[in-house]
Amino acid sequence: MTDKIDLKKTLKALYAPPVGRFVQIDVPPLHYLMVDGAGDPNTAAAYKTAVEWLYSVSYPLKFMSKKVLGRDYAVMPLEGLWWAEDMATFVSREKGKWSWTMMILQPDWIARDMVDAAVAKARGKLGEPPASLRLETLEEGLCVQTMHVGSYDEEGPVLARLHDEYLPQHGLMESGHHHEIYIGDPRKTAPEKLKTILRQPVRQKT
Repeated sequence: MTDKIDLKKTLKALYAPPVGRFVQIDVPPLHYLMVDGAGDPNTAAAYKTAVEWLYSVSYPLKFMSKKVLGRDYAVMPLEGLWWAEDMATFVSREKGKWSWTMMILQPDWIARDMVDAAVAKARGKLGEPPASLRLETLEEGLCVQTMHVGSYDEEGPVLARLHDEYLPQHGLMESGHHHEIYIGDPRKTAPEKLKTILRQPVRQKT
């Protein structure tokens, strides 16, 4: 019987930040299944399609890895990169103006040919995949992150404190897209109990 790997535990520093406090971490290059899109995640059909495809490929990849390679692992939580022409829309929660890349972390032994096979399997149920569906390495490096407990719409003050207070006080500036990791399942968890990791890639001001 193969041991099941939980990357949330293997990469604990990345997936268990403190609540209500910002910490700096160095994030290594990681491999993600990704889909790009834009618009309000609550109403945009593209968002629903992206998430459906990510899970419909990630689970066959897990089963394929266990059967073919003898390496079992837990499917990781949904994550998202978010940006907009005016980043103030994140504080004001104008979601229709947001762009995003939704993604699920994959173990580093998952190869592109395995992804192709999993996509082919999902195609039979879902039709053609989003054109942007891909396996890609994300290199974030130095990041600041915290654990937010509460509804997604209560993130605004936390993000304002990060960008208006913490980063200037520590001589840092943004160097990549706002990154969220959804530890809680909004379908099963009360909004006030949802756990979301808020991560911001940064660099030292020159």
